[in-house]
Amino acid sequence: MNSKTIANGILRAVGVLAAIVLVLLFLYKIQTVIAYIIIAVVISLIGRPLVLFFRNKLKFNNTIASVVTIFILLIVLLGIIGMFIPLILTQGHNLSLLDIHSLSQNLQLLYVEIANYVGMKPADVQQQIENSDLLSQLDFSAIPDFLNWLVSTLGSFSAGLFSVIFISFFFLKDNKLFEHGIMIFIPDSRENHVSRSFSTIKSLLSRYFIGLLMQILILFVIYTIVLLIFGVPNAIVIAFLCALLNLIPYVGPLIGGGLMIMLTMTSNLGADFSTIILPKTIYVLIGFIIGQLVDNFFSQPFIFSNSVKSHPLEIFLVIIIGGMLFGVLGMIIAVPAYTVLKVIGKEFFSENKIVKSLTKNL
Repeated sequence: MNSKTIANGILRAVGVLAAIVLVLLFLYKIQTVIAYIIIAVVISLIGRPLVLFFRNKLKFNNTIASVVTIFILLIVLLGIIGMFIPLILTQGHNLSLLDIHSLSQNLQLLYVEIANYVGMKPADVQQQIENSDLLSQLDFSAIPDFLNWLVSTLGSFSAGLFSVIFISFFFLKDNKLFEHGIMIFIPDSRENHVSRSFSTIKSLLSRYFIGLLMQILILFVIYTIVLLIFGVPNAIVIAFLCALLNLIPYVGPLIGGGLMIMLTMTSNLGADFSTIILPKTIYVLIGFIIGQLVDNFFSQPFIFSNSVKSHPLEIFLVIIIGGMLFGVLGMIIAVPAYTVLKVIGKEFFSENKIVKSLTKNL
């Protein structure tokens, strides 16, 4: 091996590294577009059964079926957003008329009642109130900055929504469009394996995401009934938020439960703690626990066993590992990512003993 060969090898290695760095930099710069594409893929998977229904049962062509599906999904999204508009307007009106002194007194009264109920001394309670007068220290000068941020966020959301709808339409119209884009980078000898993998992945993930929607719907109905029975204001919005938080495995239900309890207690400020606030909060908490039991012992096992075909213990470990590696986002995408890896493993490493054991149900 002469010096010229070594130099060429070094230059080739440097060129490969430079190309990798440029590709990674390019992907970093277009990360928003990549996010749009991923969201559009998820929407196309959710809307795929609707497109098949309109195309096979109602004999729509692909374009009309895709347009109707996008329209239905958009109506659902606007309906969800519309749920929050009355709440936002009400809270904005309340903010403009907010009596900080009265609110401070109500919160202090609630704190005193809780402290008395658990046996704290009145002198200690008074000292704690004096040391933690947070409302008087609030800085409202940040409200204009927040409004500017809100307007900017709404503008970005509108642009993102249009982009996602546009991309989703073409993914729904041609369900192999994304697959064809990936096939460009796949060697001819592997195209059959990749094509079969795509078909299986689309089927499994479509059922999985639809199952998640059903999971949210079941929790939403249970929470709404509980909150309406006990007269909690804005029950539908609170129920939807708590159900939506359930998409975050393990952590989301804790946050949703805390939010539901807090809003139940604050909606009854000024009422007697031991006869009204505490019993109502306990009843709401029992309803929340019932919803979680239904979710844990019925909804989730049904979704996992019938959509991604994985054992509950397997899913539990995957979610924990995803959370340790990538935080909350990792917990959310752990199951879909693991499903994709299982399908790919079955197609390309089907003789491996570990892969064969993990993918025996696929």
